[in-house]
Amino acid sequence: MKNVLLISNKELKSYFASPIAYLLMAAFGLIFGFAFYVATRDFMQMSIQAQMQQQPMSVNDQIIRPLLGFASTIALFLVPMISMRLFAEEKRQGTMELLLTSPVTDNEIILGKWLGAVYLYLCVLGMSALNLAMVFLWGKPDWKPVLIAYLGLILQGACLLAIGAFISSTTKNQIIAGGVTFFVCLLLWLLSWFTAYSTGPVSQVIGYLSIVTHFDNFAKGLLSMKDAIFYFSMIFFALFMTSRSLESLRWRA
Repeated sequence: MKNVLLISNKELKSYFASPIAYLLMAAFGLIFGFAFYVATRDFMQMSIQAQMQQQPMSVNDQIIRPLLGFASTIALFLVPMISMRLFAEEKRQGTMELLLTSPVTDNEIILGKWLGAVYLYLCVLGMSALNLAMVFLWGKPDWKPVLIAYLGLILQGACLLAIGAFISSTTKNQIIAGGVTFFVCLLLWLLSWFTAYSTGPVSQVIGYLSIVTHFDNFAKGLLSMKDAIFYFSMIFFALFMTSRSLESLRWRA
């Protein structure tokens, strides 16, 4: 475990040694901040009308839940930018062979690099917490659904980053790794649309593979074990495939 933490810390520092981390955090903060402004502005206008009509309004349902759902959509664009360099950069610089011959196992390398990418993803998500903190200062939303929604965001991001790590391990071109990762993430996001009006067994299986389907319960503040198991299973499978990819690289070398 010590080697995993050392590699993950090194990976995280490499992100902040370049403009990548700062650009991602700034872009996410700007986009989420604009969405936060629009959501709070509309909430204030609707709350005035609701008071006149004596209709209750929920901060969780009207502001926080839509914003965190929007954050999950933004992650589709962020994940490829984070994961594309994990192994492709090592191959491009010619340091992959040095890494594979170091006194660490393939699994430690994979877990360390994946965790480093997850750490950066958490830093990016932290920008949204700054905006939502204002809601808690001004209002009294229920904090439990917010934590569960963030847990869903973390699991979804970790799942997509694991897929991105596998794709990055198959090429030395970061642009290709990022593009393919974005295509796969978008496909997993759109699967629920393709099967929205189908009830057959094949459609149900395809719909089950959609990451949106499993995030919906988290966004509603419902902690569902079957959704958490799905994300953990996808993470395990993607990291397992990454391990096989590195093993084939050893044999080719």
